Amino acid sequence: MFRAKDQNYFTYITCNPGRTVLYTGVTNDLEIRIKQHYLNKGKPGTFAGKYFCYKLLYYERYDVANMAIEREKEIKNMSREDKFNMIKAVNPFLEFISF
Repeated sequence: MFRAKDQNYFTYITCNPGRTVLYTGVTNDLEIRIKQHYLNKGKPGTFAGKYFCYKLLYYERYDVANMAIEREKEIKNMSREDKFNMIKAVNPFLEFISF
């Protein structure tokens, strides 16, 4: 579904299974990136790994990498409450998105 890399960039938010920790990132292959987060779960070398943030909650697609990067910065500067409100606008029950 998300395998085409040409002009596909994603800003995404993952969380831990308990939905208590959020991680925001950017990638050009969302499916592979989520698999990488899953494989790194519990590893202290990265924030997402240390806090088990491998469950996809939210994503946005962009045609231009810089737009996805700018959006990532905007989201990272948002309050936790604002992030959850943004997610709930499209995913009201905070369901995990799978491929």
